[in-house]
Amino acid sequence: MKGMTHALTTAAAGFGTGLSLIVAIGAQNAFVLRQGIRRDAVLAVVGICALSDALLITLGVAGVGAVVVAWPGVLTVVAWVGGLFLLGYGALAARRVFKPGGALLTDGDAAGSRRRAVLTCLAMTWLNPHVYLDTVFLLGTVAADRGPLRWTFGLGAAFASLVWFAALGFGARLLSRHLAKPVAWRVLDGLVAATMIALGVSLIAGA
Repeated sequence: MKGMTHALTTAAAGFGTGLSLIVAIGAQNAFVLRQGIRRDAVLAVVGICALSDALLITLGVAGVGAVVVAWPGVLTVVAWVGGLFLLGYGALAARRVFKPGGALLTDGDAAGSRRRAVLTCLAMTWLNPHVYLDTVFLLGTVAADRGPLRWTFGLGAAFASLVWFAALGFGARLLSRHLAKPVAWRVLDGLVAATMIALGVSLIAGA
C-alpha cells in the first residue's frame, strides 16, 4: 500500500512538473490554439504534440540527455534552424494581420490544409530547442532523482502533455464564436506573430 501511494505521488509530481513546463504560451501552444479555433486537423496536431513529448520524455528519462550534452554544437544548429523557422512563421502570421478578409474559418479540413498543418506541427515541435531543454534535459534530470520510480515520474509528465494539448486543441472550439469577427482573428494572429518572432529572435541570439 505504501509503495502504491509512493508511486501515485511520484506520478502526480511528474504530472505537475510536466504541466508547469508546457502551459506557458509558446510557439507550439499558439499553433495548437490556432488550429483548434479553426477546427483544422486538430486530432492530428494534438496527437503529434503529445506523442512527440512522450518520446522526448522517454529519451530524457533513459538518459539520452547526458549524451547530447557531450555535443553542445548540436543545440546551436537546432537553435538557428528553429529560430529561422519561427521567424518565418511569425512573418506569415503578421501578414495575415493586414490581409483583408481574415475572419475565422471553421472548415479547414481539406487534405492540403491537413498536410500543411501536420508538417508545420512537426517542424514547430522538433525544430524548437526549448522542447529538448524542457523534456529531454530538465524532465530527464528531475526524473533521475526519483531513482527506480523515474519511469513513473516520466509517465505522469507524458500524461500531463496529453491532457494539456487535448484541452488546448479541442477546448479552443469554445472560443470560435467569439473569434468569428475579422478583427478578433487579426488580434489572435498578432499575438501569434509577436510570440513566434520573439522566440525566434531569442533562439538565434542565444545560439
